[in-house]
Formats: sequence, structure tokens, C-alpha cells
Amino acid sequence: MTSIDVDRLPEGDEKVTAVRSMFDAIAPRYDLVNRIMTFRMDVGWRQRTVSALGLTPGSVIADLACGTGDLCVELSSRGFTALGFDLSFGMLAAAPHPFPRAQADALALPLPDRSVDGATCGFALRNFLALEPFLAELSRVVRPGGRIALLEVAEPPNPILRFGHGLYFGKVVPVVGGVLSDGAAYRYLPRSVAYLPPTDELLAMIAAAGFDDVTRRLLSVGISQLITATRAR
Repeated sequence: MTSIDVDRLPEGDEKVTAVRSMFDAIAPRYDLVNRIMTFRMDVGWRQRTVSALGLTPGSVIADLACGTGDLCVELSSRGFTALGFDLSFGMLAAAPHPFPRAQADALALPLPDRSVDGATCGFALRNFLALEPFLAELSRVVRPGGRIALLEVAEPPNPILRFGHGLYFGKVVPVVGGVLSDGAAYRYLPRSVAYLPPTDELLAMIAAAGFDDVTRRLLSVGISQLITATRAR
């Protein structure tokens, strides 16, 4: 079982420990639950994320919070050199395909300054201890002119769709997760969206960290979002 307290959202070091424990616990069936919950739309979202980098094959890409390696596999299939980093050893160990990976905190990456051409991150912004140090670390390791692509959940702007999505994400997802994996984890995950700052604030934080051309796209009528930016020269 996980150590996530579903009655409140943990903060500080408690959050780091709880998130790592949770993902270790749900790792064995994480990919299966994702495919079912998103009706396989997550596959297309990751493809869009890699395409949005706009980098040439052969570029070195760090995938942060890489989990079981979905984005790394997609990156490799496009000719990129993908390096995966995740806090959860359980997620790394559950990877169905081999790829270069290491257990590491995305806020303290074992990479030299300006050492990668780009970075990706899928559905993890709300799980980090804090966004400012994460963005600062992105700015440190991505070379000037390099690109980042951050994939995350979102809420549809249409009020009817937003209501329906809220019911599904808040009610159906925990039930499905409870049947197939860990109920506590999948009750926590919908609530964890509260960690994300308002959109304008998030985009401003990315720009302040040293990135230009910060762009946000809504995917699948707004149930997910893709944020891209270029490391300032």
C-alpha cells in the first residue's frame, strides 16, 4: 500500500517520500491503468510531445520523471538519444523495454550544465516538491537554444466538458484504479492537480527560469496540456 494520505495533500519532504512510495506501489500496473483510464489517448499525447520538441534526430533528451519509459521509447523511435530519470526505483524497474535510466531527483539531476539538447516531462509537474527549483534545474542542464516539452493534465475550458471531466477524473478514475491497482493512489492523483499554479502563473515561472517562446496547447478538448519553450541564449 502507499503512504499517501488521501484526506490531505502532503507538503515538503513528506510529499517527496509519499510520492516515491506511491509510485513504487503502483508501478507494476501503471501502464495498464493509464491506457484504460485515458482510452489510449496518452499514447497520442506523448507522440505530440516528442514532435513539439522540434529537434533533429541524434539530439540528447533528458526525460524527467520518466516512469516506465513511455516517452523514452517514443524519443528513441524518432532517432533521439533518451536519458530517463525518475525518483521511483519501482517505476524504473517495471519498465517493459530497456533504455538508459537512473534513479534521481529531478530537482538535482546528475547531469553537467548545458549537457542536453532538450528535456521532456510527462504528467509529473504536480508531483515535484516545488516547481521553481525544477524549472531552475531544467534551465541548468538544457543548452541555450534547446527545447523543453512538458505534458500535464488540464481542465477543459468548456464548462459542460469540464463538469463531465471532473466527474470522470474524480469519481471513475479512483474506482478503476482501485480495482486494477491501488485505490488510495488513484484517489490522490485527481486531487494532486491542486498543486499546479494557475496557467498564467505557471507560464510566467517558466519564462522567469530562462526560457523564451513559452507556448501552451490544449489537447483532446482540454483534458491535457502541452507546454513548450526554448532555452534562452
